[in-house]
Order: sequence, then structure tokens, then C-alpha cells
Amino acid sequence: MTQWERLQQLDTVYSQRAFDLYNRDEFPMEVRHYLAHWIEGQDWERASRDSSQAAFLFQVLLENLDNQFSRFAQERDSFLLQRNFRRYKQNFQKYQEEPYTLANIIHWFLVKEREILNDAELAQQVSTLKFSQRQWSWRTLRPNIRCLEEQQDEFDFKYQTHLMDCCTEEEKKMQAEGLQKMLNALDKCRKNFLSDISTMLDAADVLRSVLIDEELVDWKWRQQKSCIGAPDDTSLEHLEKWFTQIIECMFQLQKFLQKLDELVGKMTYENDPIPVRKPPLKSRVDTLLTNLIKSSFVVETQPSMPQGRGSLVLRTNVQFSVKVRLLYKVSELNHVMKVTVSVNNAASQLKGFRKFNVLGTLSKALNMAESMNGGMVADFRHLTLKDQKVGGGGKGINDLSLSVTEELHRIIFQTQFDYQGLSVPLETFSLPVVVISNSSQQQSAWASVLWFNMLCSDPENVKFFETSPAATWPQFGEMLSWQFLSCGKRGLDNDQLETLAIKLFGKQQSYDNCKISWTKFSKENLPDTNFSLWVWLDGILTLVKLYLSDLWSDGSIMGFVSKGKERLLLKKKQNGTFLLRFSESIKDGGITFSWVQYANDGTPSVQTVKPFTSTDLKQIALPDILCNFRMMIAENIPVNPLCYLYPNTPKDQAFGKYYSEKTGDPPSLSDAGDDGLLLQAFEKSPMLSSSTIDDDMLNSILDSDSECTVPEAFPPTAPHTSPSCLQHNFSESPLDIFADALSPDIDVNVTLHEFLNSPNILNGINFRMLQEESDDFALDSGLIQDLGYPNIPLTP
Repeated sequence: MTQWERLQQLDTVYSQRAFDLYNRDEFPMEVRHYLAHWIEGQDWERASRDSSQAAFLFQVLLENLDNQFSRFAQERDSFLLQRNFRRYKQNFQKYQEEPYTLANIIHWFLVKEREILNDAELAQQVSTLKFSQRQWSWRTLRPNIRCLEEQQDEFDFKYQTHLMDCCTEEEKKMQAEGLQKMLNALDKCRKNFLSDISTMLDAADVLRSVLIDEELVDWKWRQQKSCIGAPDDTSLEHLEKWFTQIIECMFQLQKFLQKLDELVGKMTYENDPIPVRKPPLKSRVDTLLTNLIKSSFVVETQPSMPQGRGSLVLRTNVQFSVKVRLLYKVSELNHVMKVTVSVNNAASQLKGFRKFNVLGTLSKALNMAESMNGGMVADFRHLTLKDQKVGGGGKGINDLSLSVTEELHRIIFQTQFDYQGLSVPLETFSLPVVVISNSSQQQSAWASVLWFNMLCSDPENVKFFETSPAATWPQFGEMLSWQFLSCGKRGLDNDQLETLAIKLFGKQQSYDNCKISWTKFSKENLPDTNFSLWVWLDGILTLVKLYLSDLWSDGSIMGFVSKGKERLLLKKKQNGTFLLRFSESIKDGGITFSWVQYANDGTPSVQTVKPFTSTDLKQIALPDILCNFRMMIAENIPVNPLCYLYPNTPKDQAFGKYYSEKTGDPPSLSDAGDDGLLLQAFEKSPMLSSSTIDDDMLNSILDSDSECTVPEAFPPTAPHTSPSCLQHNFSESPLDIFADALSPDIDVNVTLHEFLNSPNILNGINFRMLQEESDDFALDSGLIQDLGYPNIPLTP
């Protein structure tokens, strides 16, 4: 049976994990399904390191996709699959030059599949052990205790008869021998019963270890990682079932031991095993129960603010919520157990550490109605933290010289478990939280949360930042990938991670042993900038979350690519191929695009525009910018130089679904060769066409060697304004972006409003007509020169 077939046979919880794994764009589930045997028969790990092996497997993969496509073509009901496999092959073509990247992706998916299978296998082992124990308890111990009771009653009856009978000495002697045999049998039965309980406790202890030391620890680590974006399963339903059933078994054993007390009370004898062996067994049961019940009290949902950046960052005087859960689900305790909440100030006794009081509803009963599946939950939804003024008030210098956002605090929850004669005080803590007093500290606080939960599995280590360890590159890269997955539904691929690794460590054979310190991550400025690595990355993450989520999710944004590699990639592609990458020089996040164009002699050059920031994208979405971007070329004709999203996807195919409205897009460089007006083909050019863009104009707005320092990301479109541009409100959104694109000496708002309101300049053409006949309209040369573009060739 293949690994893929085994995955399909898993229980719902684990099959859902497999489904979530393939809910990504890198490797389609349908390809995995139909090529399962072949995929699992290849050494993808080797191919990820061996370029020649990767290239061979890449070609075979494409052939298999073609074969599968042909099979679907012969099946009447497989039209959609046929179409999908054609698209999959097209998508895989982007790995043509770096097939080892695809090999690494496939290897990663296979490894994740094995992890799911291993988890499911362990769960099955636990379930089998639990079932065996439960069957033993109800099918073996219960009949045995009944048999033991019947034997004792029979012996007691015959013994009392023996005492009252008037019979000969010989008869009495025979009765005594019979009673002795019955007593011996009763003694053996008692010893066997006690041995069965002991053996069952041994099995229960194994199960306890699996649940508490493995499964629960693993769940807590998954929850900790999920707090910083890891796509891990943190559901508690299966743990709740396991805890509930084993605790029920322990309470049943407790009843059996109590039954032994009753039997001893009715009858005992010399060397009776129960008085000697029962107390240690009861102690073991109580210890197991106490351990299980204490461990079953957990924080199901970590503290978070409704409008916060993420879990574990709390702001004073702002409400936050947190949920705790008892994994022992029993209706008799519903509304009985009261949970109280406080701040663990005991861990903040260090000089200068702030202390807080919790305000709000500080006590809630465990309530089955507050859980989706009827679990024992206390949901605190309206808590706030308030500074506790100590001494002279304010924050002093703490013993560890930590900043406010490096202080770690924990929320504590307490309750009392009283049930079936067992009384156990319960306590659980949240993961360490960072408490801030204003929103300006949130960025730094989230950096602390990321660093702690990436590296520390000990939630009690509130002095973590006293000697914060460095992170290895695999740890750091994975954490960064989770951030992008959270903000844009897509993590970082190997190429993006390698670009970041080179930026941090330089070119290396392997980055596995490279390390980055807490200081370098969050405090030291990047070379030639006034901001840290985290500030730069966080600005990009914010940009993705607010304005670029869809484009990032569908893979349209290459994002992290060095300028050198960007030029290397683009100069191998056809004219008008462009890519999107993040700026390396903007603190709050910026995105730019670069494209390749060919001179008349066939020489390629790469042009880059000034990056767009959140201020720009708040007013015009990036797909609309790409759609409406214009450059003036020969004959004063505006042309969009952006034709193909790297590697070869037509621009409108890549971004059309995101355009705010369908517009009459002026010709692009890829179309111009057809009419001979815009582009001319030259024999020396390796591409089909080349541009005749005016060199002086081009050099005035673009910089081919680095990110453009002149803000010319959006050249004026008025000479041939498309309907989509005219339909914007010019008094609002576009001007804020256009203003940067023009001369600093010109008041753009005044100039364009004068232009739009001037009947002389419009030459009698009303504004509504422009929406239908925009391609026939051109600004007069005087106005264009006033706008700062004296070198643009104009139509007389």
C-alpha cells in the first residue's frame, strides 16, 4: 500500500490534516493522487541536492503529466481533470531552470505526510491500549469482584453452618477440611484480583505517560507554534476523549478497591492479602488520578486582544480574552467548578519589573454550553490588565536590564476539583505574555513573542531574554514563513528563503549552521539603513496583509529576490517580462516591479520603478497600477511596457481577476509589433520585438542599475487616459501617487484640476466622451512640459 493510500484511510482528524497540507499552490493534490506510485518511487531528497538528478526527474514528471492528460482526453467525464493537468504542467514550467527547487518541494510534502502518518499511528496505539484497558476493567475485574463476593458469601454460610451443626467428630473434621479448601480458594481469588488491579495500574501508568509526557507535551508545543502562525492542529477533542476514558477507568478501580474494604469488613483471616496489598494500590490509583486530573486542566486559547496583532501581546486597559478547559468531561461537574484568574506576579519580583492587576469577571464556572462539543470550558472574554503602582510608581531599572517588551508575564488560573471523594487543587498558566501600554510598542512586543515561542519550550522561563539564545537559520526561516502564511495565506519558498539567508549571512554552501541573534533580529540596524531586520520584515508583512494578500497567495509576487538575480532572471525572458519584489530600502514596507526591454541592437536592460508603499496602495490597488502603467514612446503613444508576469504568464491572465474594472488598456509592448507603429523587430534582438522608447525620456524616469531614486513609478497617463483612470475621483486617490511622479516644483493638484476644468484645453470635448473615446485624446505639449516631462516626444 502506498503512503498516499494509507493517508486516505486515516480518521477524520488526520485526513483533515492531510487535506490542509495540500490546500496550497506549490504541489496540487490531484498530481499527488494520480502519480502517487511514481512519486513515491523517486529519491526526491537526493534530487533536491543533485541538479542533474533533479533535471531528469523534472522531465519525467512533465512526461507523466502529459500521459495523464492523454488518458483524461479519452475519458468523456474527465474534462475538468484534463484542463487542470494542462494548467499544472504550465505552472511547473517555472521550475525549468531550477528543477531542484521543485524536487525540494515534493520532498517536503512527502516528509509532512509521513509526520501525519506517524501521529496517526501513535494515536492508534494509544487508542488500542485504552480500549484494552477499558475492556479489562469492565469485562474482567467486574465479574471477578462479583465472583469473589459470591465465594466469600458461600464460605461464610458454610462456616456458620459448621459452627451450628451437631455432628460427629469425623463429620466436623471433613467439614473443616472442606472449609479450608474454600478459604484457600478465596485467598487465591483475592490475591489474583489484587494482582489484576496491579497489572492494570501498570498499563494505566504507561498510558498516562503517553498522554501527559508525549501527547499533551506535543499539543502544547503545537499550540505554542500556532500562536506565531504555524499551521498546526491544536484541537483538543481527541485528548479530551483519552483523558476522560482513562480517568473514568481510574475511578472504577477506586470503586473496586472500596469494594474490597467491604469484603474485609465482613470477613478476614490470618495472612489476608487485602489489608497488606490494598493500601499501596489505592495510593497508586490516587496518584494516577491526581496526575491525570492536574494535567487535564489546560489553557485552550491563549490570551489575545480582539484587535491585536496576535496572541500573547496584551495592552493595559484594553480588553482581552482567554479560554481554559478541563479535559475530563463529566456532566456532574458542569457549573460546579469555579475558575479564578489572576496575574502571576510571583515571577515578577525582580527589581523594576512591572506588576499588574486583572480587572473584569475574575471567576467563571466550567460550562459545557460554552464549548462547540460540550467540553468543560471557562471562557473569559472581558478581562483587562491595569498597572499596579509599586513604591514611587513608574518603571525603574530591572535587575536584568530588560526593555518593557522583553518582560514576560503569565496569566494564572486556579480551581478546585472535588469528585467521588477525591479533592485536588488545579492550576494552569498561559504562555508568557508581553504587556504594552501603547500601540507604538506592539511591533517590538510581537518580535519578543516570536522569538520566545520559536526557541523556548519552557513556558515558565520568564527570564528568557536575560540570556536569549540565537536562532539557527532553519528555525528562523520556518518562523518567517509562518508569518507570511498568516498574513498572506502562503509561506516562503526555498528561493525566497535563500535570498534572505544570503542577505543575512552571505553566500554559503549550507545555511543549516548559520545563526542569528536576538540583537541582530530586533535591535541592530541593517547595513546602510536606520531600521532593524524585524522592522523591515514587519513592514512588508503589514503591506502583504493589508493590500497584497491575494497576490501573495496566488504566487504573483516573487517578493524576495536580489537585484542581481532579478536582472539575471529577466534578461533571459522575452520583452516586457516583469516581476514584483519587495523594496530593501523602505522601513514600512514597499513593493516595486522591474521589467526587461531590448534596445534596437538586441541588448537587454532591466528597468525598475520607485517602490509603492501603503500610502500608495491604500488609494490604488497594485493590479490597477500594473494595468494602467504607461510610458510614452514614438508618436506620443502611451504604452504599457508590462506584458508577462515572470516567467511567462500574460499580465491580464495573472491580474485580470483583480482589476477594479475592465478598462480599454492601450497597447502593450508585446502587441506593438503587429501594427509597426510602436515597436520594430531587429535581427540582432533575441526576442520577437524591441522597444523604440526614447532613451532620454527613459533615463529621466528610471534607473536600470538600482531601485529608482526618482519617484517615477506612475508616469502621467493623461495623453491617452484609459476609461479606468478617468473613472477615479481625481480629487482623491490617483493624485497622491501622481504627485510624487512629477516635478517637485509643480502643484499637481492645482495643475490637473485646472486642466480638467479648462474648456480651452479640452477643446470642447466633454468629460463623458473621454470615457468612450480616450484613445483619440492627447494633452497639448505645453501642459506636458509644465508637468515636468519636456523630453517626451509629442504629437503635433
